[in-house]
Amino acid sequence: VQLQASGGGFVQAGGSLKLSCAASGRSFSSYTMAWFRQAPGKEREFVAALMRGGGSTYYADSVKGRFTISRDNAKNTVYLQMNSLKPEDTAVYYCAAGVAWTIATMSLERYYANWGKGTQVTVSS
Repeated sequence: VQLQASGGGFVQAGGSLKLSCAASGRSFSSYTMAWFRQAPGKEREFVAALMRGGGSTYYADSVKGRFTISRDNAKNTVYLQMNSLKPEDTAVYYCAAGVAWTIATMSLERYYANWGKGTQVTVSS
């Protein structure tokens, strides 16, 4: 599956953005979908994941209560609604599709074989 992320931009602290990730290819609904991010000078980190079929979700503690991941299998698209943004949320955001079937694996990069090009999110203070 090929992935294309969009929706990044520049926003002031406290603002909102909604990222989209469109998938091409078959069997989108069979993948666990996730968002990761990488800030300048830092390693890529997990943000949120949504089990195939729209089941279990899992969030990094740093975004819990502020970000919401969702998917529309009819449109082959996964979303990340980001509210109450903080300057520390500034990063390149990547969507990924993988075979992480448990809470224990949903945050691990090695379970995601398909990655899109990132979209930049910049939050000013």
